Amino acid sequence: MTDVEATPGSQAALRRANQQRVVEALRSGGTLTQAEIARSTGLSPASVSNIVRNLRATGTVSVRETSSNGRRARAIALVRPPGAVVAVDFGTHRLAAALGDSHGGLLARETIAYDVAADPERGVRRAVWLVETVLAAARVDHATVAAVAASVPGPVDLATGEIGAITCMPRWAGFRPAAALAERLGVPVVAENDANLSAMAESDAGVGRGAEHLIYVQLGEGVGAGIVLGGRLFRGAGGTAGEIGHIGLDERGQVCRCGNRGCLETLVGSPYLLDMLPQQGAGAAPTTVAELVRAAEEGDPGCRRVVAEAGTALGRGLAILANAFNPELVVVGGDLAAAGEALLAPVRRTMELGTLGSALADLRIVSGDLGDQAALRGALRLAAASAEQITR
Repeated sequence: MTDVEATPGSQAALRRANQQRVVEALRSGGTLTQAEIARSTGLSPASVSNIVRNLRATGTVSVRETSSNGRRARAIALVRPPGAVVAVDFGTHRLAAALGDSHGGLLARETIAYDVAADPERGVRRAVWLVETVLAAARVDHATVAAVAASVPGPVDLATGEIGAITCMPRWAGFRPAAALAERLGVPVVAENDANLSAMAESDAGVGRGAEHLIYVQLGEGVGAGIVLGGRLFRGAGGTAGEIGHIGLDERGQVCRCGNRGCLETLVGSPYLLDMLPQQGAGAAPTTVAELVRAAEEGDPGCRRVVAEAGTALGRGLAILANAFNPELVVVGGDLAAAGEALLAPVRRTMELGTLGSALADLRIVSGDLGDQAALRGALRLAAASAEQITR
């Protein structure tokens, strides 16, 4: 028998076929040495060594030193289903990629500053480069990747995969990131809203573990929410559930990018918050939310006021959600969440004035555990679920 590499077909498909032969040998034979795998599959020792290295990097097999016929050998055992998954997180000003195992557990990640909002096609090309960088650093063969999930800061149409018209990255409106990534990576790709993915991650592995009814609020350039009801993500009829940034709070307020006035986003979104800050003499005002939060913590009165008023506005919006969905937990994430109680205390005070007592009685409002990794970790879990469906 000869290696499958000798047969016609794409190299990636052939490598996957060889990997599957090794996995099947381990499933039927249990713990085997590399020499035994080579004899069982007919693959060359070099091919088996490369495949085992990839499977080990993705946590699919365990490797321990042993002996066979008086010689040193390596014993290989299958510990989880094969196949790596990849996540890509498209932020407005940064790009992240992660490698995960078949269960969606994080193995490696890379983040770079990048103007993602400027051009979707260039953003996808840069994302592919970053994915390849992560795979190369982990010494994982591209052929072992079973599925990819992409996180985007905007609603994703469930039928077409298109980014909705109202997004904090206007040039991405109508773009189909999953299709563009799939074409370049040659792997099935699914795209999902970042707040939805963060809600999934916090529910599975963060502060929301055990909560059946949870709302995750993503504070950034815009304001979005991931809604979990009965332990399942609620997307709505077309995928736009959770666009809470466009809850109207002040009909005489600032015009929002959606065309309405006084939306929650105009009171809590980062561009609006930074525009509120006064210039003080020769000192430069904060130019990022992180700088705003740091200045507030250091006692700057203007920054403290902006954070507190953002909390009050957010509390008004969350009161509406609490009355409508009656969650047991609200998780606040995004850059502004770093303000902690300076933000959450006014949220709670305001909700006491606008929420039904029965809805507020058992409600907790907390900061997320997973920070800026929440969407990326949620995307890994979504990719793992997608890979499982593909293999059924």
